[in-house]
Formats: sequence, structure tokens, C-alpha cells
Amino acid sequence: MTPPMLRQLRHDVWATEQLLERCRALTKEQLELTVPGTYGGIRRTFVHIVAAAERYLTRFMKMPEPLLSEDRDAEATLDEIAAHLPHLEEGVEKLFAGQEFDPDRVIRDPRRKPTDPPLLITAWVLVTQFAHHGSDHRAHIGTILGAHGLDTPEIDVWAYGNANDAVKETT
Repeated sequence: MTPPMLRQLRHDVWATEQLLERCRALTKEQLELTVPGTYGGIRRTFVHIVAAAERYLTRFMKMPEPLLSEDRDAEATLDEIAAHLPHLEEGVEKLFAGQEFDPDRVIRDPRRKPTDPPLLITAWVLVTQFAHHGSDHRAHIGTILGAHGLDTPEIDVWAYGNANDAVKETT
């Protein structure tokens, strides 16, 4: 049986991939579009989504280097961002492979700044935040696209279910 949280994280990576593929048709100028209330430009938001997802996974396992960095890779192309998606897919699968995922495991997080005290985070918080964070920022990109009259792909769970033959019409 596939754990529901694994399915949710698979959807998260799939939805980011689908949205990124849609945005490949945009011009360089369109990738910089934004609207008030969103994270920022489309390209910058993709960097943020993928960099954060990699950071969430590093709390559980070693991830392939180099990780996407919002500081260093602020100007990354969609191709450069997309190159990190297979690592996310592999990390999500590895997280739930082998021994059973323990959602109550406490993880010591050293934080990004050495001057910040470490956090103790329960594993379910990290995986739930992984899914919520991606969904939230993909919605920002959808808002930007819609506000500028550009099409958005269907990337909700229904679309993912359809793509995986998990939602079917009966006759």
C-alpha cells in the first residue's frame, strides 16, 4: 500500500514539473511578471519552490550537490531549475522506501544561519510543509499567469489523479 503522504509529495513534484513545462513557452520578459501579493516573478518563484523542497529533503537524507540556492541561483533558467526535479522525485521516493516512514521522528535542524539556535522538528511537519509550500507558491504563479491573461495548466489533485488513472468516469 502506498502511503498517502508519498502520494501527496509525488503530486507536489508532478505539479511543479507540469507548471514549469507550461512556463517554458513564456518569453524572458513574461517569466519576470508578477502581481501584488505573490512571492515575486515567475522564474524567481520556481527557484524558491525547488530550493525549499531540496532543503526539506536534506533534513532526511543527503541530496545531490549542488542544491539550488535562492542567493546563488537567483537568475537560474527554467532548464537549470528543471534539472533539479529528478532529484526531488528520487528523494521523495527514497524518503518512503525501505523501513516505514516515522512521522513522529524528531529531527534536529541546525538552521541556515550558524548564529540561530537549532530547531527540533517533528518529521510530519517537514513533509506537510513540503507539500503546502509548493502548492502555495504554484498558486502564486497561477495568479500571475491569470492576471496577465495567460493560460494555466490543470495541476490540482484531480488532474494528477486523471494522469495516474486514479479518477475515471463511469458509463
